[in-house]
Amino acid sequence: MTRITPPPSRIYLLRHAKALRPTPGQKDFDRALSSDGYAAAEIVAKKAVDKGYKPELVISSTALRCRQTADAIRHAMSPSTKFRYVDALYDATTDIYLEIISSQVTEDSVMLVGHNPIIESTLEALIGHHALVSAIPKGFPTAGLAVVDSTPSGWVLTDFVKK
Repeated sequence: MTRITPPPSRIYLLRHAKALRPTPGQKDFDRALSSDGYAAAEIVAKKAVDKGYKPELVISSTALRCRQTADAIRHAMSPSTKFRYVDALYDATTDIYLEIISSQVTEDSVMLVGHNPIIESTLEALIGHHALVSAIPKGFPTAGLAVVDSTPSGWVLTDFVKK
């Protein structure tokens, strides 16, 4: 498991919602959410708010499908939630995701909106392989939201929200 010293003391990891297949000549970066993806992003955002989940900062990949997923979060969250869009989250490594999280030393709760397989491997780095497989045995679904809290013994998956 990876050690990140709080803050943040709560990390939200959100995989972008389901995207359309690329059209001929379209860049992967420019793929939009499908209609099912839009609906799933809105459902997960509403469920998160209903559970009282309120990240102070949302950091999203600049890929279109992540920005659209982050927009669903923006519409559901309080106006005080800050949003940043970071190119480095697209086509990144687990180390980059973890570095971005650990560099957030003024916010107590941070959400990353990113891509698989890196969002899943970031969760695994935080909570360990056994906890990951126990919580999501079929893998990290699109529009899935992991809620990870810091404890004295390390990071623990507190909740997993899906549509």
